[in-house]
Amino acid sequence: MGNKLSGKDLIKIGFPKNNSINIALGQINRYRKREKKESILNEAKEVLLSPEKFTGHGTWGKVAEGLVNPVQVRMHQLNNTRAPFSIFGENEIDEQAKYQLYDALKLPISVAGALMPDAHSGYGLPIGGVLATDNAVIPYGVGVDIGCRMSLSIFDIPASFFKGKEHQLQAILKDNTKFGMYETHTIRADHEVFSRSEFQDIPIIKNLLGKAYKQLGTSGGGNHFVEFGIAKITDPLNEWKIGVGEYFAVLSHSGSRGLGANIAKHYTYLATKQCPLPKNVQHLAWLDLNTHDGQEYWLAMNLAGDYAKACHDDIHRRIAKAIGKRVVVTIENHHNFAWKEMVNGKEAIVHRKGATPANAGELGIIPGSMTAPGFIVQGKGNTESLNSASHGAGRLFSRRKCKESFTQSEINKVLKANDVTLIGGNIDEAPMAYKDINKVMANQVELVDVLGTFTPKIVRMDR
Repeated sequence: MGNKLSGKDLIKIGFPKNNSINIALGQINRYRKREKKESILNEAKEVLLSPEKFTGHGTWGKVAEGLVNPVQVRMHQLNNTRAPFSIFGENEIDEQAKYQLYDALKLPISVAGALMPDAHSGYGLPIGGVLATDNAVIPYGVGVDIGCRMSLSIFDIPASFFKGKEHQLQAILKDNTKFGMYETHTIRADHEVFSRSEFQDIPIIKNLLGKAYKQLGTSGGGNHFVEFGIAKITDPLNEWKIGVGEYFAVLSHSGSRGLGANIAKHYTYLATKQCPLPKNVQHLAWLDLNTHDGQEYWLAMNLAGDYAKACHDDIHRRIAKAIGKRVVVTIENHHNFAWKEMVNGKEAIVHRKGATPANAGELGIIPGSMTAPGFIVQGKGNTESLNSASHGAGRLFSRRKCKESFTQSEINKVLKANDVTLIGGNIDEAPMAYKDINKVMANQVELVDVLGTFTPKIVRMDR
């Protein structure tokens, strides 16, 4: 009897000769490779005797499911007709983005969809795409950067605080923010998110705990940023401890870092295996929420969202401490996420890939570009848009196009004309890469009310 566990060993202890053996071997090889064969076989016997006791278990839950109620793997075809949908700012959106939504609306699980005015084509669902599904979650409908979000902290300090402090503020940004794949903080912070049970119960997440701890309070590459600017409040809410006026503020945009990326990759792979689809829509493979993997992804996705929030909280805490002032208002929102919400009187899973939740009364911040204002908004709860709004201005030029079209000196001219200082940043994030935010906002007056603006002044991005 060699030390590597085989299918024969499982048959010997009574496993049925079906896919449950492959599932068991897959789980053991992935998560329990280093353990003694004997102890694994003893556990496997227990699972065989009482599979229902192991429902939801990290390693054995999927095996138990395979014994009691196996997932039916079959080729799914698209419907001939699309689920109902709405498009906002149709004339500003490229055809490819529309066709990506149209394909998604033909999935047998689709209930309704919408396209936001900042939409452009993406991978799977278009960026700016919203899709409601019936009891199923599409990992690529959420995206790779799970829980990517905006967070705006407004200080009770007048905008004039900038005068004569530019160098000091640039130094604060450089010292207190970390970007990209390799930069981490020397002094690490702890956070209650790390004591969450998912870090113990879900094997793939257990392996990511070290990475998540190291990356807390850091930002990704690409279009992620931390910037100082001026928040202009035109319509304050009662609970805000500030009135109409212009204030010093900090805005950040980032997501769940390596934790979210690894979760996305793992469950997308599982979805494509379990849910074969025609080639042109295979990125839209879904996980049924009644299955072990569907439940596990839902927990993992929510953990990644909470971790993304923890990262922003840590960034803002470090900056507030360096400035030595108190934050009076924080406005934040996720995009790249899925929520359980009511659609047409029935619970559905609403995916927002690069779209801001805009339920009635819900606050959010929709950024422009590094030289254009962002907007502080309150949702109107428009059911046509599935209670959503745009997540920014949206790209006009792809990253590749930017490299072909713009030069660094052109970017510097635009920055100078707008009195913006940029630390880091690449040509593919040129201000000219983005749509006109004012046009985008004009196309969503039915979706949100504007309470104020945020104008960037000192921007920090990955190099």
